[in-house]
Amino acid sequence: MSQTTLSSQLLHHQQQWLQIPPQPSLSSLSLLKNLSYSYIPPNSLLLFPRKYHSSSEGRCLGFPIPIDDSVSRLRNSRLLLVSRCVSEKFSDSFESDQFSNPVLPSPTQIHKQKEASFVKILKGANSILPQVVIASTVLALLYPPSFTWFTSRYYAPALGFLMFAVGVNSSEKDFLEAFKRPAAILAGYIGQFVVKPLLGYVFGTVSMTIFGLPTSLGAGIMLTSCVSGAQLSNYATFLTDPSMAPLSIVMTSLSTATAVLVTPILSLLLIGKRLPVDVKGMVSSILQIVVAPIASGLLLNRFFPRICNAIRPFLPPLSVFVTALCVGAPLAINIDSVLSPFGASVLFLVIAFHLSAFIAGYSLTDLVFH
Repeated sequence: MSQTTLSSQLLHHQQQWLQIPPQPSLSSLSLLKNLSYSYIPPNSLLLFPRKYHSSSEGRCLGFPIPIDDSVSRLRNSRLLLVSRCVSEKFSDSFESDQFSNPVLPSPTQIHKQKEASFVKILKGANSILPQVVIASTVLALLYPPSFTWFTSRYYAPALGFLMFAVGVNSSEKDFLEAFKRPAAILAGYIGQFVVKPLLGYVFGTVSMTIFGLPTSLGAGIMLTSCVSGAQLSNYATFLTDPSMAPLSIVMTSLSTATAVLVTPILSLLLIGKRLPVDVKGMVSSILQIVVAPIASGLLLNRFFPRICNAIRPFLPPLSVFVTALCVGAPLAINIDSVLSPFGASVLFLVIAFHLSAFIAGYSLTDLVFH
């Protein structure tokens, strides 16, 4: 059989099956030139136009055509499977899902996905710290025994753990960079021992003259303004902006170390009495709560990174729990003073004092550095 006869037969069967009218403009030879074929084992030959070879043009429909004896001798009575690509509008009834094999995740991939989700939840525990602090405060006021077991002997280890968590997530370069910002350290020091004592004197005077509180409570507010910042502020800074945590730690450590001299002088100026300071106890507190935990975290992060990567996801929820204990325990232990007739007034004045200090510190630093 000649090449022209074979192409004419293929065109005839194709038009009959698809019910397409003859196209005189398309010769048999040109059609054959536009056809390509590939072998489909075991008994079929796939023919389809080259211009529809891409699957994006449409879906392919095939149909068998019997070949006469002359052709069967060449192909051993096999069939030619002619494939014509039709557009999507002619093949809406065919569901692609029937011809595709969906790739299901392996058990290992599922386990890794669950593990990643669990780690993400652990790391996100810091985001609920404000809610946890409020809840611990309410619980301490409503049911003090829930926190009274957490006595003062646990404060140093708890705060040390928070500083260890900061050290694990930092490097020695961060602290070296903090020392390269003397202007920021000086601004923090001035705010700590100049701005805060002035605000403390104002609120202490207001508490005695306007609110009619006892002199001891007014003096207590003034003394509160003279002491250095606590370590919880470092952890709060770490949650807000981890890159600023080393600077906060340096500022807090410097103010705590110099408070040995500054606090007695301020107390003498504000209340007329020199407040005794336990120098040995303060130095020991700095070493236990700040230096040793942060150094341990930095060394662990430097020489044992795998251990740090393993324990790092568990630090946020534990830190939130420890912070809740450090907030709720003092309230629970001093519940009688909190619920005294002056408790509400003292609470209002303390909140107003700290809020004013926050606003003043933010405004002054923004004015100086911007």
